[in-house]
Amino acid sequence: MEAAISSDLQPRLGQPGTGVIVTGGASGIGLACAQALAAVGRGVALWDINGDKARAEAAALHAQTGVAAIGVAIDLIDLSAYPAATDASRAALGSLGGLVHAAGVVDTGSLDGLDEGVWAAGINTHLRPLAMLAKALLPDFKANPGSAIVGIASINATLGHMANPVYSAAKGGMLAMIRSLADRLAQDGIRINAVSPGQILTPMLKPTVDYLPKGTFERRILLERLGAPEEIGRAVRFLLSDEASYVTAAELVVDGGNISSQRM
Repeated sequence: MEAAISSDLQPRLGQPGTGVIVTGGASGIGLACAQALAAVGRGVALWDINGDKARAEAAALHAQTGVAAIGVAIDLIDLSAYPAATDASRAALGSLGGLVHAAGVVDTGSLDGLDEGVWAAGINTHLRPLAMLAKALLPDFKANPGSAIVGIASINATLGHMANPVYSAAKGGMLAMIRSLADRLAQDGIRINAVSPGQILTPMLKPTVDYLPKGTFERRILLERLGAPEEIGRAVRFLLSDEASYVTAAELVVDGGNISSQRM
């Protein structure tokens, strides 16, 4: 599909100006993505299983930036909840032209703790919603030039870790799904990419950081520090913007040099 390409080099991080749905938007990486988008004027819908926190963070974003923002309580495992959440988001933001799928859960029981419930929770939170939301939002995205999707994957999709086989499998599946969806969505001028964070100091990671000896993660990272959620938010904002108009089916690794490290 041919698209109008601007030849000027003015910053375009806030374009297109359409609204963006952010799953897992009430905390951690999801919230950082919403904050980064709101900072350049894009309206955001914070979808989260914690509805009260999603609404509170959306109100704070609106107060800080003036952009339209809504918090939506939703359990992404419940597919029947998608239409109402989408309708509420569209009504609040005026248009929908972006999706960030950041919601997630982490299994920590290794192979010994694997059962049907753990498997279903991981796959149906990380992997299934990306495909189902891409399908559900297709009419909106086709109608709004410049629409794009970003899935939050993980360096565990490449490295793997014995503690969380379902999380690792779901993130690896996300990378494969994004490459497949990119081929279909390109027919309608829609881009889709992945951001794979490394060790980011989020509420989900902090208990592990506090438990392990100081420097456990840092010694394997070339930049010798943990990442901040805001650093992921900026990368996601770029991929959703017209700055990345020729980027699709890509994985952007934001890990401070973890995957490439041979440090012991």
